Amino acid sequence: MLKSHIDLWLKEDVGFGDYSSLATIAPDQLGEARLLVKEQGVLAGVEVAREIIRITDPEATFERYKQDGDWVEPGDIAFKIVGRVINLLSTERLILNCMQRMSGIATKTRFLQQKIAHTSARLLDTRKTTPGFRMLEKQAVLIGGGLNHRHGLYDMIMLKDNHLDFCGGIANAVTKTLNFIEAQNLDIKIEVEVRNLKELNEVILFDQVDRIMLDNFTPEEISSCIKLIPGHFETEASGGINEDNIVAYAETGIQFISVGALTHNVKSLDLSLKANLGQ
Repeated sequence: MLKSHIDLWLKEDVGFGDYSSLATIAPDQLGEARLLVKEQGVLAGVEVAREIIRITDPEATFERYKQDGDWVEPGDIAFKIVGRVINLLSTERLILNCMQRMSGIATKTRFLQQKIAHTSARLLDTRKTTPGFRMLEKQAVLIGGGLNHRHGLYDMIMLKDNHLDFCGGIANAVTKTLNFIEAQNLDIKIEVEVRNLKELNEVILFDQVDRIMLDNFTPEEISSCIKLIPGHFETEASGGINEDNIVAYAETGIQFISVGALTHNVKSLDLSLKANLGQ
């Protein structure tokens, strides 16, 4: 899957050819480039960069000095590539685009997870990802110490507000879901989003539900709800959770906290791929 993504990205960026490099560099010229860290954070995407180079220049050498998940500081060198200069120039921006975004996500994930490390709550991502880049964004969350909620619409049934409203309520939606799972012979978890105490009391009647999401509840409301939810249900908090209030949510006893901003509102880490002419 990563190879198919890389092929598409190269087609998007290189197209018919990197004419700037083809015009100025001899086809057989070899050179060295180093990945320079310019901002502190959690490094992510080293393995992606290695795979981009492996596909585009199989004879190049890729020497790692840092690994995915390492904390890095300005001035650190993450890796060194020795290979065809034209390829180094043609893949430079693709490598940086992937690594800068992945590192930004991993850094934010590490920051939030450390804030709640004194609790048993675990940090989750969501499907609020960049189309075509979800696989790597979710990998970055794992590198940062978080967990993946679900990768798509196919690996968990999640009944959200619109499902419930279109279906006529929780009872109808859950009952139809259970019938569907049986008819399709699926082994898949069910999560139901609730918006108030009435909906919570309705979903608790269905032991077959695996997880209850408390959406846009305050920490105080969640603390009260946790006492009502039988222990066999997993619990998740979502909606409006950020670095200022995540500790209060984690201290309620909730098991999972999903934060869409991990992937849809994140600052990329400043990295640079520079030629090394002093070799």
